Formats: sequence, C-alpha cells, structure tokens
Amino acid sequence: MAKELDFLTKRSEDYSKWYNELVVKADLAEQSDVRGCMVIKPYGYAIWEKMQRVLDDMFKETGVQNAYFPLLIPKSFLSKEAEHVEGFAKECAVVTHYRLKAKEDKSGVVVDPAARLEEELIIRPTSETIIWNTFRNWIQSYRDLPLLVNQWCNVMRWEMRTRLFLRTSEFLWQEGHTAHATREEAEQRAQQMLKIYARFAEDYMAVPVVQGVKSETERFAGALDTYTIEAMMQDGKALQSGTSHFLGQNFGKAFEVQFLNKENKAEYAWATSWGVSTRLMGALIMTHSDDNGLVLPPALAPIQVVIIPIGKEAQMPMLDEKAAELGAKLKALGISVKYDNADNKRPGFKFADYELKGVPVRVVLGARDLEKGEVEIMRRDTLEKQNVGLEGLDGYIKNLLEEIQQNIFKKAKDYRDSRIYECDNYEEFKERVKDGGFFLCHWDGTVETEAKIKEDTNATIRCVPFDVEQTPGVDMVSGKPAKYRVLIARSY
Repeated sequence: MAKELDFLTKRSEDYSKWYNELVVKADLAEQSDVRGCMVIKPYGYAIWEKMQRVLDDMFKETGVQNAYFPLLIPKSFLSKEAEHVEGFAKECAVVTHYRLKAKEDKSGVVVDPAARLEEELIIRPTSETIIWNTFRNWIQSYRDLPLLVNQWCNVMRWEMRTRLFLRTSEFLWQEGHTAHATREEAEQRAQQMLKIYARFAEDYMAVPVVQGVKSETERFAGALDTYTIEAMMQDGKALQSGTSHFLGQNFGKAFEVQFLNKENKAEYAWATSWGVSTRLMGALIMTHSDDNGLVLPPALAPIQVVIIPIGKEAQMPMLDEKAAELGAKLKALGISVKYDNADNKRPGFKFADYELKGVPVRVVLGARDLEKGEVEIMRRDTLEKQNVGLEGLDGYIKNLLEEIQQNIFKKAKDYRDSRIYECDNYEEFKERVKDGGFFLCHWDGTVETEAKIKEDTNATIRCVPFDVEQTPGVDMVSGKPAKYRVLIARSY
C-alpha cells in the first residue's frame, strides 16, 4: 500500500484491532453517539444494498412477498409464547412514555410523567409476535395458505459488548415469516430458505459455509428446529451467518391462528421464520480481506472497476476520451465502473485508497502505455499487475472479474477445509481449539456435556452438519455412546 495512507494493524499482530480499523478506514461504518449503535456510511451501505437486491430476488423467486410491520410491539404480545419471551427478555428496550415536556427553567426537556403508556411497548427484537397477531386476521381457510412474507427493517437487541456489524444493539436485517397448512410443508420451507442463504453466501459473498441444525440449547427461542449456516473467519472462529427456524404450531396456538382444512376442520397453522442481517458485512470483511484492506468479491463490490489516468495536463482530454469509451463498453456488460480523474490527489494515493476499499480491478490509463496500445491492470485479490492490449479489453476485464470471484471463493474454501479437524480426545481438543478451527466431535446429545465444553473452552456446538456422515462413536467428554458427530468451534 502506498505511503499516502496509514497502514492497518496486521492481522497476525491483532486480528480484532485490524478488523475494527478496517471497517472505519475503508469508510464502511463508524460508532455513533448512541450507545451500541453504528452509522453505516455510504460505501458500506452500497454493499448492503447489493446484498439486499440479490437476496430479495431470490426470495421472490420462491413466492415470498415483502410487507412491513410496526417497530413497536405491545408487551402483552411477547408474554403469549413463554419460551420466546424468555429468550429475548434480557435484550428488550422498552418504551414507557409518549411525550416530553420542557423543564421549568427552559434548560432542556424531561419525560412527562403524565404521559405514561397504559401498556409498555417493546422495540422489536424480532417480529414473530406482532406478525402472528396480524396473521390471525389474514388466515381463515386452507386457501389462504401458504402465506409467505418478508420484511426488510431494523431491530433492537440491547447488547452489552458491541462490535461494528458483528454485534450492535440496533442492526438491519430481513426477517421472513411463513404460515403453512402442514408440518411437512413448513419444515420444507425452513430448509429451502437455509439453502438459499447458503447459495447466496457461496455464489455471491464467496464465503464457504457449513449447513446444519442447531442443538436444542442453541435453538432460536420458540423454535422446534433451527437450521444454520456457519462460516469460518481468518482467525479460525465461526460466524453464524444465517438461520432458518421451524416454529411448529407454537405461534399459531399462542395467537389463535386457525384455518379450516379441506375437511372443514379447524387446525392451527404451522410456522417458519428466517433471517440474515448486516452481520453478513462482518463475514465478508473477515473472510477475504488482507493487511492492505478490503478484498471484495466482484458480485457485491459497489465499484467493480476503477479507471485511473496518469498523464500530463495536455494529455488529459485524450485520456478522458479513452476512459469514456472503455467505461461505456464495461457498463454495457453490466459492470460498475468509476473513472477517477480528480486532480487533487496523486495517483499513489488513489491506488492505495482503492486497494483499501477492495475494488476488484484497477485499470491505469498511462499516456505512454496507450501509445503502445496497452493499459496496466491490477487485480485486488492477488495484487498482480500486467499490461493488456486495448483490443477486446472489455471482454478481458469481464472474464477477469469472474476469475477473481472464483479465486476468492477457492482461497476461502481451501483455508476453511484445511482447518476442519476430526477429534475425539478431549484433552487434545481443549489445547487445539485455542488456535481456532472447526472440530468434528462425537457428542452424547446431553445438555450437561454441551455446557461443560462451553465452560472449559468457550467453544460451542455450532450445529449437527448435514454433510457429515454420522458414524458411531463415543463422546469425548462423558465417554457415553454418541448420538451425533457435531461441529464445535469458538465463535463471534
């Protein structure tokens, strides 16, 4: 990286500090003056917008429609599903009054004690309760099912320890909620949405994931099953990157959502919910980026190609013209392009800035190179440079972007696969898990064993992986016959 920009802390020196610095220096987000909340800056939000567009189309291909539900939820709604309220009770922000008034000395405002709400309102930590209260009015017959809705919104979970994108009190997400006539249909939908998340993570984010089902302890509050995708960050820790929940009839019963089936008998609706959040931004950063800054997969990069001219003032009109020609050809191929001919920054500063921001391809239009019919191209994933002829340059860049997307995924997958270990010796596990990695271990299925692993190592059972053969074995902690081979890791 050019000297014009401050260096980042190296990942090998302090991975956490590197991440925090990178989020801020790459202009993705910053801390706000509201405790635990962040400001997502335009460049960071542009990445989130691309994620939204892709996911939204994927959802709609399966019949899902977008809707919007209130931010504020009556406290009584959360009381109706006991397990659900217990799971979120400690994270809820509560609205108690509806009016402020000026202090008598005019020095500020205070809460008006006469404006206390009859019933407190909860800022949504998730929306199952208010959505199922609404579904009661929408569902009467099997003909109204399945009901498939999604909303893009913010939620509030009062976090004590926060980190930009990974864990903030307020965050952005989508939450899908569906109602079905049968258990089988609901379970199928929950698993279908997990596969969509996995496809998005791998095909667009270039992040390899393990799909599986959570243990009972790690389930979403109120779910019968929680399905998850787990990604490995460069420090070997797991990051839960998306979940889909089979909720059974719990919310149907809690909110009296019944329908008449084909035999004209009343039944409770079956439910799912599923969501991903701005935590995916953290996954994107920590999976691919390096000591020079962000490394963005072309599929989600706000700027896929940056064109930078280098020449004397008299040569600039010619360089502007060449850049416009190339830019038009690239845009016709659906490639996002930025031409940076600003004269208030040196080329070295621009090079470093776009490296920091992870722009996949940099094209340098040098007056001397153009005389030879060439341009210099640098790819961000490997930092390799080469001179390429002008003939067919747009097609070359298009292919290069596809190659970068594949290479970024392969690099992440090779790293992840090299750090998946089978382990059935507890003493060995306790030592090795300190250095990170995914451990495939036999588990007896008990809460006691799961709790001991967490207490001893700060590692948790991430999931029972779908793609791992469930061979007979012995639990490494209890010595009892194992029910599953599970994925265990330290996590964010």
